[in-house]
Amino acid sequence: MKTLNRAVQATMNYTVDNGRPAAYYFYEPDPGDELNPAGTDPRPVQIWDAWPARRALSVDREGFELQDFQSAFQDFADDGSIKSGFYPEVVDFVKQHTGAKRVEVFDHTIRRRQPPEQMVFSKPSTEFKQQTSVQRPAVLLVHSDYTVQSGPQRVRDIVPDDADELLGRRVAFFNVWKPLCRTVHELPLAMIDAQTHQRDDLIRMALKYRDRTGEIYVMRYSPAHRWMYFPQMEKHHALLLKTFDSELDGRCRFMGHSAFEDPDTPADAPKRESIEVRTMAFF
Repeated sequence: MKTLNRAVQATMNYTVDNGRPAAYYFYEPDPGDELNPAGTDPRPVQIWDAWPARRALSVDREGFELQDFQSAFQDFADDGSIKSGFYPEVVDFVKQHTGAKRVEVFDHTIRRRQPPEQMVFSKPSTEFKQQTSVQRPAVLLVHSDYTVQSGPQRVRDIVPDDADELLGRRVAFFNVWKPLCRTVHELPLAMIDAQTHQRDDLIRMALKYRDRTGEIYVMRYSPAHRWMYFPQMEKHHALLLKTFDSELDGRCRFMGHSAFEDPDTPADAPKRESIEVRTMAFF
């Protein structure tokens, strides 16, 4: 990999490992619920400009890569149009860059800047009800989207009839993250090189719904973590992010990431608008 020689310093919201699962509520918790929020350990980190290393990055090694994503699709205001017109492009993109034989898109999120109190994925609030919609604020929390339990469970939820057969082979989840229609100048996404975190850095966080409980990983701080980002991504760029892999051969299985406040952002920069599409890939 080429030498990374430019970095910014920013704060990343890690989670204290106190021996208890962290929790995030999508409803107002009951008075008797024991709260253990995530994101309570903010740390200053160096975040390296990854453009010089772009061609050397691998989704199976570092856990992410940036590719060109040429698309004429623009109707991001219409959910149905995104599913019928944009999802097929994402399927082709994931197949092309991973070699997957089958790819299923199971949801998407459009993210825009929201009021500060809604942007840290931590404290329970009645406002969290708003964050279950297709449009949500950027997540300022170091996390990885699935765990060893929730990854396979998601396959069972999405393709129940084929799940047993599919889970007998390699399954990987990939997010495709890209600007909507213009360059991203603020709240960019940063990623931890998966080679620099250890299994013990991952902490299970429960996602509390009224009718079920899911889980993701949050992360405890380590000075070994190497953060990278691609400043000023344009609309024809897309990040391919690995969020789960069933393979146990040493490749990246989980990858920590978070939005962050870039100190180089001009005061008059347009607000960030991005879309992330979540997929599961079968090999």
